[in-house]
Amino acid sequence: MSLPAATPAPDAIKVMVVDDSFVIRALLARSLEGHADIQVVTTAGNGEIALKEMDRHALDVIVLDIEMPVMDGLTAIPLILQKDPNVQIVVASTLTHKNAEISLKALKLDATDYLAKPSTGSELTSAEQFKTDLVMKVKEFGRLARRKRITNPNAARTTEAAKPVVAKAPLKLQKEKAYPRPDIVAIGSSTGGPQALFNFLGLLKDKIKQPIVITQHMPPTFTAILAQHIHQQTGFEAFEAKDGMVLEGGKVYVAPGDFHMTFRREGLRTLIQLNQSPPVNFCRPAVDVMMRSLMEIYNAKILAVILTGLGQDGKNACVELFEKGGAVIAQDESTSVVWGMPGAVANAGICADVLPISHLAALAERMAR
Repeated sequence: MSLPAATPAPDAIKVMVVDDSFVIRALLARSLEGHADIQVVTTAGNGEIALKEMDRHALDVIVLDIEMPVMDGLTAIPLILQKDPNVQIVVASTLTHKNAEISLKALKLDATDYLAKPSTGSELTSAEQFKTDLVMKVKEFGRLARRKRITNPNAARTTEAAKPVVAKAPLKLQKEKAYPRPDIVAIGSSTGGPQALFNFLGLLKDKIKQPIVITQHMPPTFTAILAQHIHQQTGFEAFEAKDGMVLEGGKVYVAPGDFHMTFRREGLRTLIQLNQSPPVNFCRPAVDVMMRSLMEIYNAKILAVILTGLGQDGKNACVELFEKGGAVIAQDESTSVVWGMPGAVANAGICADVLPISHLAALAERMAR
């Protein structure tokens, strides 16, 4: 069903909304069409209709529901990407344990990102943060789709490990600087982060003796599922962080959705503290909050790892860590889904190195030893 757009700009990002609820489709479309640089060119009630609509419309972004009749979102994703490898898919599903599990499966199928969608039309009408996040992601991923078409118009999507390393302007690196052996590894990630975490941590099992703490931008419920998947796919013992939990070497702790993860010292032990102080960089949990709390305990003895993600969360705290003498490493652009967070620290000139995800794990192992 085509919808009239409210005077879109000539180069507006072209969007399709796919949801089995007519009310939700209309509300999502209305939220997007209030912006002149976004045009909802069509909507669909299931994956099968969405595939037919792709034959009629050029699209940059598809906002995709998961649970639908006839053809659900998981079934549709590979077929959508077969038709257009450069279109960006934002999975929008209600916040349940089941849907969190399914959304992570969608990311493994190469969906770009996910949003926790309000479950009813009335909730969606008043969900301002959801609508803000939706618009921000559609704009960012619309630009990403267009960049991909320019650089690689006909190529099929590749896995992160298979993406070619693209020559870029030289970055200022700090390879020659002497760094202390870290007492803890701190990872920050966002868009594309789950798969990057599985790849990175999977290469580190039994090679890292320090505790590993992770802030991945995710809503509640999703972070508990993420910790389970990290354990299943990498072999690390992994936990969604709980207040008062003691950090142990060789184990992984994931900040829970909607809580900042901070730390306190009790004798020789480091304990996790969770709080719901205001978002930082529009994020809760925030990488900057985690890193600054760690610096109060470990000073420079931290290895900061910044992986793929939208925005610049983590940059300011990593600059402070670098100034203390601590080490920062980042994922390169060619293997990042979005080179926002790692690009911010890379371009700040504070990184010991900026590498593809597989090489980054080897570097982290060497630095941790």
